Amino acid sequence: MTATYVVGVDGSDASHRALAFAKRQASLVGDDCSLLLVCVVEWSPYKFQTHEENARRTKQKQEEIKIATERVIEPLLQELKAEGIKAEGKVVHGKAAAVLNNAAVEANAEQIFVARSADHGLSARVFGSVTAQLVMSANVPVTVVS
Repeated sequence: MTATYVVGVDGSDASHRALAFAKRQASLVGDDCSLLLVCVVEWSPYKFQTHEENARRTKQKQEEIKIATERVIEPLLQELKAEGIKAEGKVVHGKAAAVLNNAAVEANAEQIFVARSADHGLSARVFGSVTAQLVMSANVPVTVVS
């Protein structure tokens, strides 16, 4: 039976710590464990946009996914491959907590690893941080790495 761990990555030092911890846990499981790296490009449906902005949005999303894939996912996958760790990666537009949970459900993952959120502003106090939302709503266990 293969175990899959989902790891939220964004190129930050905190996400690198979450990945390092997930790699350690995967090494304890052995060759039957793989990592699914998920980079979320946040998008808010509550932002008001003009008709021109809406018309350009599809192209912008494709460009944002391409940039995140090149800058975040591909270098991490190369690093993991060099270390002999099985891994896949993807970039998804959306709300981070929902995207990470959906990725875990689709991959039949055992666990999600994320870094602690750095949100401290008013929106974090009103709506909760991404990490808190994920912990409260996830269908699988979530490990939060500081």
